[in-house]
Amino acid sequence: MRLDQSYQHCRQIARHRAKNFYYAFRLLDPVRRDALCAIYAFMRQCDDLSDEPGATRDSLEAWRAQLDSALAGRLPDHPVWPAFVDTVKRYRIPTQYFHDMVDGVSSDLTRSHIETFDELYRYCYQVASVAGLSLIHIFGFDRQEALVLAEKCGIAFQLTNILRDVREDALLGRTYLPAEDLARFGVTNELLRSGVESDAFRTLMRFEAARARAYFHESRPLTGMVDPSCRKSLGALIEIYSRLLARIEQSQYAVLQQRVRLSTAEKSWILVRSLWTSY
Repeated sequence: MRLDQSYQHCRQIARHRAKNFYYAFRLLDPVRRDALCAIYAFMRQCDDLSDEPGATRDSLEAWRAQLDSALAGRLPDHPVWPAFVDTVKRYRIPTQYFHDMVDGVSSDLTRSHIETFDELYRYCYQVASVAGLSLIHIFGFDRQEALVLAEKCGIAFQLTNILRDVREDALLGRTYLPAEDLARFGVTNELLRSGVESDAFRTLMRFEAARARAYFHESRPLTGMVDPSCRKSLGALIEIYSRLLARIEQSQYAVLQQRVRLSTAEKSWILVRSLWTSY
C-alpha cells in the first residue's frame, strides 16, 4: 500500500473511532494530524484485538511480531504500517512505548481484577500514558519534564475512562478499581455489576475521582511545554477529559445506570473556546 493510502486509512479510523481525541486533532496542521491518526490507528488495533470475541494472547503476539517486522523495514500486509512507521521515524518516537501498549492490552485477557493502586498505575501507563508520550513527541517539547507530565496526563485520562466504564467493565468480568480500595469502602464486584449506586459506592468513586483530578492538576503545565502551534490542540484534549470527569462528579457518580458523556455540541464548544485561549 502506498504511504498516502495508509495515511488515508488511518484518518478514517480516527475520524470514526476516536470520539474524544479526533476533536482535538482538528486543531493541528495536516502533517501532525496525520501523524496522530497513524499512532491512534495502531493503538486502536491493539485494543480491538484484546476486546473481540474469542480474543487470545496469540493474536496480540502476532500483532507484536508485525510491529517488530514493520520497524525493521519489512512492512507486513496491513494498511496501518506504512503511515505508522513513517510517523515513528519522522518524530523519533521510542519504540518501547508500543511494546508497552501491547503488554497492557494483553493483560486484559488474563487478569480480571487489580489488587493495588501501584498495579493500576502501571496498567494506566501501558494503555494510556504511552499514547500521551507518543503525542508530545509529535507535538514537540522543550524540556524533559514534559515526559513526566505527559505520563501523569495519561494516567488522569485513563482513570477518567475507568470511572466512566465501571459497570460496563464489571459486566465483562473486569474490575479496574483496586481491590484494596473496594475493600476499604465496602464495595463488592457484585454491587458493581448490579447497578446499585449505594452510599459506599459513591464514597469510593469520590475517592478515585479525587485521584484523577490530582493527576489532571499536576500535569496542567504540560500545555505550555509543547510547540506553540500545538498548544490549543493539547489544551482542548485535556479540557474534554477534565470536563468528562467533572460531569461524572456532578452526576453524583451515577455511572452504573448510564454512560456519562459529553455531547458533540459540548466538545465542539471546547474546540472553539480553545481557539481563543492563550496557553
